[in-house]
Amino acid sequence: MTAPIRENLSGLDLRAEIDRLRKERNAVILAHYYQKPEIQDLADFVGDSLELSRKAADTDADVIAFCGVKFMAETAKILSPEKIVILPDMDAGCSLEDSCPPEQFKRFREAHPDHIALTYINCSAAVKALSDVIVTSSSAETIISQIPESQPIIFGPDRHLGGYLNRKFGREMLLWPGVCIVHEAFSETELIKLKAQHPGAPVAAHPECPPHIVDHADYVGSTSGILQFAKSFPGDTLIVATEPHIIHQMELALPEKTFIGAPGADGNCNCNICPYMALNTMEKLYIALRDLEPRIEMEEGLRLAARKSLDRMLEMASGTIGKGDLGQR
Repeated sequence: MTAPIRENLSGLDLRAEIDRLRKERNAVILAHYYQKPEIQDLADFVGDSLELSRKAADTDADVIAFCGVKFMAETAKILSPEKIVILPDMDAGCSLEDSCPPEQFKRFREAHPDHIALTYINCSAAVKALSDVIVTSSSAETIISQIPESQPIIFGPDRHLGGYLNRKFGREMLLWPGVCIVHEAFSETELIKLKAQHPGAPVAAHPECPPHIVDHADYVGSTSGILQFAKSFPGDTLIVATEPHIIHQMELALPEKTFIGAPGADGNCNCNICPYMALNTMEKLYIALRDLEPRIEMEEGLRLAARKSLDRMLEMASGTIGKGDLGQR
């Protein structure tokens, strides 16, 4: 476990100190959409996990401070091995990553040797290294549409995203049984009540949500896709079924519209705040930039193996890989 902060930082102007260290360290600060608004507001880039890692790789920064969760920071290290990658709190994990230990995933793959592994990016570097193609919630449909229906597929670790793709494409992918604890927490009963209170308001949902939530959605897509939908839908009120901190970006872009987080079982969305993302704070970001710790370290062989499955995703998303190449792990 990461040691708790014991320093008295109350006298510091944390925003000013973070800005100073950002310049001194030649650092780029990344914030996922699920971070607290104060962290989003100071970041150089705000976005989805892979998008952030790719943007950081294109900079001349020496340090990447990733305000997200561990698998995201690992992805940044995979794409930028020459840069120092720090995570404000190394305990900022992910229920999907936790659900899929590499040794279990390896045994699962070995039990189904005729299957290729399409693996959601919300997994460890070790699981990426065991996979054929990584997918994101925004690229998954493009990639699965390129794979012959005769090719058996393992999809993990999110069974809800995999199930959504199975239903949409008429596939029978073998699903790993992981779930996102945030998207699992939405209540269908409370969502129906909320829709009745706001007749005509569309629902935008992340495909990590279970079917009983997705079935009520007018739009299903990635976090960045939901943000684009918020900017384009013609109404003035939108119900948002994903981690509620994305609403900060919606309100910044569209202050004239109303955005309502889909409720949890208790009738509000507090249970849908990601507890892992919440571990990152301004204080921890300041200390991480000051000390350049905690760092993401990765053995080069593991990095290269994980990079291969990420590169396959990027190639397939752009249409530059042949179907026959998928079996060459």
